[in-house]
Order: sequence, then structure tokens, then C-alpha cells
Amino acid sequence: MAPRWAPPAGLVLLMLLLTPAAVRGDKLLRGGPSGAGKEPEASSAVFPLYGDVYPHGLYYVAMNIGNPPRPYFLDVDTGSDLTWLQCDAPCISCNKVPHPLYRPTKSKLVPCVDQLCASLHGELTGRHKCDSPHQQCDYEIRYADQGSSIGVLVNDSFALRLANSSVVRPSLAFGCGYDQQVGSSSEVAPTDGVLGLGTGSVSLLSQLKQHGITKNVVGHCLSLRGGGFLFFGDDLVPYSRATWTPMARSAFRNYYSPGSASLYFGGRSLGVRPMEVVFDSGSSFTYFAAQPYQALVTALKGDLSRTLKEVSDPSLPLCWKGKKPFKSVLDVKKEFKSIVLTFANGKKALMEIQPENYLIVTKYGNACLGILNGSEVGLKDLNILGDVTMQDQMVIYDNERGQIGWIRAPCDRIPNDNTIHGFEEGYCWPQFPGIIGLPNEDCPAYYGSNKA
Repeated sequence: MAPRWAPPAGLVLLMLLLTPAAVRGDKLLRGGPSGAGKEPEASSAVFPLYGDVYPHGLYYVAMNIGNPPRPYFLDVDTGSDLTWLQCDAPCISCNKVPHPLYRPTKSKLVPCVDQLCASLHGELTGRHKCDSPHQQCDYEIRYADQGSSIGVLVNDSFALRLANSSVVRPSLAFGCGYDQQVGSSSEVAPTDGVLGLGTGSVSLLSQLKQHGITKNVVGHCLSLRGGGFLFFGDDLVPYSRATWTPMARSAFRNYYSPGSASLYFGGRSLGVRPMEVVFDSGSSFTYFAAQPYQALVTALKGDLSRTLKEVSDPSLPLCWKGKKPFKSVLDVKKEFKSIVLTFANGKKALMEIQPENYLIVTKYGNACLGILNGSEVGLKDLNILGDVTMQDQMVIYDNERGQIGWIRAPCDRIPNDNTIHGFEEGYCWPQFPGIIGLPNEDCPAYYGSNKA
């Protein structure tokens, strides 16, 4: 949902003006060692992630794009569809980025008559018009913080190493952004662009599916310590052990949504109406609508021991200090209780949000609430589960089966070619509190490592 060119003071809400609707119909170009005319079996690709929730405010991946391939850092965003880079086309207004700006050639431009361009324009206006067959495919993205990006759709190769040991170089469509009004132009941004992994046909994931390279499944595992991994395809998915709920059609665009949830804190219901929830790796923090946010804050404050005092901290709105500065969330988590979301769509599927999944310890040594009031940034009734809540959980968006899954996992253990099929041994069931009829279940090997 949120391309972030600097550590965010709040959510940058992405509002794509161009919503994908159609599936590309042209002949798809593939590369790699599979041989001409031979259709390889869909595999998986695994990528290390970099960054953290605090202080950097994002997780990003390195992708090799172009011929010859060059590395670019992309903000991993399941809340938007279009992958795009800041580029020299030439650039009218660009931020300082980690790598030299991508330079397109005329031969790489996607024409306006392309089906993928039609899908970009179709749902916005209900029509798609090209003045000539050779007209380029322009796009515009606007943000809730008044930032924007204008660019043109291009095609270029992405070099991907797959789990079956092959290397493929499919030609994929993405945005070449040459006029940006986002973030600070004086500071170097942490990323070169955005990796859009939403459900639309322009999404990189959808295009890889069309090529037959990977299945339409994506997952991420964001480590509490920073870093983690991202994967395309289903080789890593622990189908029998994860908690699953069907994808719901969100009233707030086509985000990944498990539907509505009831909110519990410390084993009791907070009595708020069901919350419509979406998962968004492009949001650093979690956002609750006004009613559940206020109910949660009231419950939190009423439950805290007197050793914690509310304190002002420039990092986040609600913070507490202890008798001495905290070094990590592990120093203070015992003072807080778990939040639980119960989803109606998945036979009462539960997600436990432990204190380390909603607290952030700042550089000042204070413990701050990483759940913010979404109504203050224009989200209205939308509830977003952002990076802070998804840390040390594998979250899977399975578009093949129309379901979303999650399971606690050691996200700093990046799978490799030798463990990709046996990685399930690294998973464990969540430690749900003994409420709503569920017993406690332990995973000492994993939770013990967090306490070290």
C-alpha cells in the first residue's frame, strides 16, 4: 500500500488511479535454460529481505532487472499491484536512490493498445482509448499525503533463480517513474521503487503465473531482528499446519483481506463491532479504525502495572517508560497481554498478536504502541495489519486456492536449495492463550531462541 522513501511519520496511503482488471493476452516471452519451446514446470523463488519496522520503517528486496541485469531495491508491497522504479526517461523529478536510475529504451515501451495497459486504465474510467497504435502506456499514482508518481509502462527482463536450480529471465511489465513528488528529495531513499504483489493482472506475481514460471502464491516472513525472506510459488507453504481463512472481497479495493474479525484483549472481547481487516506489507505499522483503536487503548492503559509511566516520544503517539530504558521488546513484553483477532471466514480462525507484534522500543528506550488510529490518516473503517504485526510469522497469499494463511516461524532462517522442501520443520503452532476454547500450545525451541 505504501511506497516509503524515508522512515514514515505515519501511513502513506497508496491510491492507485489505475486499477488492473484484465489479463494479458499477448504471447509471453521467457528465458533461462529450459530450452526453446519447452514449457518448464512451475517452481518457486526465494529472496532475502532487508530492513526492519524500526528505525527504517520498511522491508525491501533486491531484484535484478534489465540486460545486463542490474540490482534495484524494491519496497515489498502486497497492498498495491504495480511494480515501478524511479527512472531516467529523462527524469523530471526523482529522489536520490541507492542505485543509478533505470534507463529505458524506446523498444521497451509498452504500447497503449497492449491488454495490460487496457487493464491499467479500464476500471478507473470504464474506458480505454488510444489515439494511435504506437502511443505509449502512461500511468499516474497518487498518495494520500499528496505525493505522486507519473511514469510510463515498460517491459524488461527480471533475472530469477528458482528452487529447481534453473535461472529464468522473463520479460515483465513495470512502471518507469520519471516524475515523483514523494518523500524528501535531499535524502537518499532506502529503495529504488516498489514491488507490487497485489491481486491485479499487472502485479509481478500475476505476470509470473502467466509465464508459467511460478504459481500465483506469494509469502513473506519478516524477522523481528530485521531482514527475513520473500517467496513466489508454493514449495515453502506449510498447507497442513498453517491457519487458513478464505480471501474476502474487500470493500476497500482489491486488497488481501481475510474478512471481518472480532477483537479480544487479555482473553476478553473488547465489544467492538466486527472489523474489516486487510494485510499490507507496504505499511510499517498496524492501523485500527477509531472504535477498536480507542477500545484497545483503554484496555491497555487499564491493564498496565504502575511501573510503567506514559511518556512523550517523537517516534509514536502512545509510549511508556520503565524504571530504566528498555533495550528491546523482550524487556517489556511481560507487562502486556496478547491481542487476538478471530476471523469469521475461517471457521473461527485466530491470529494472536503478541506484545512483540504490536510494541516498538524506540532509540529513547521507551515502549510504544505500534498500532495507530487509522481514522487520523484517512483510513476510515479500514483496519490494516502492517509489518509490525506480521513479524516472525510466515504470511501466505494463495491466489490459486483463494486463501490467506499464517503461522509462527523463525523468519531469520532463510531457506536455501537444500532445505526448501524440508523447511516445514522450522515452523511451530502459535502460543494462543487459553481462551475461546483453545488450549495453550508451546514451541520452546522457537520461543526460547527469541528470549536469548
